[in-house]
Amino acid sequence: MSIRSRSDSPADVGGPAGSARARNLTHVHPADVPLQAALDAVADPVRRAILCELAGEPDWTRACGTFDLPVGKATRSHHFAVLRQAGLIEQRDTGPRRVNRLRRPEFDEAFPGLLDLVLKGSPPTDG
Repeated sequence: MSIRSRSDSPADVGGPAGSARARNLTHVHPADVPLQAALDAVADPVRRAILCELAGEPDWTRACGTFDLPVGKATRSHHFAVLRQAGLIEQRDTGPRRVNRLRRPEFDEAFPGLLDLVLKGSPPTDG
């Protein structure tokens, strides 16, 4: 599995690459994600809601804290980490905010049609 640390990211902006927060931010390329991991990531209604919201926004405009999710902060962080580890999102720190990008082109190449099916479903009304 190919894991890229935040400091290897071409989108590296924000705080120092050597900070503890930045070191904990790793990205897996969708081509290196097993199908079961991708399916597990999109199976959760909270994660589907995150994906649906990101699909409707320009890249790098939504910070993690701006999503209206029915979960606490730790659980929210877990959901973003699962999406990142499944190759669905990329994150970067911009000042005190962690912003997100849906990795649609890369994910579609690895799993053609899967993200379309997820995004066509209605977002959950509760979690």
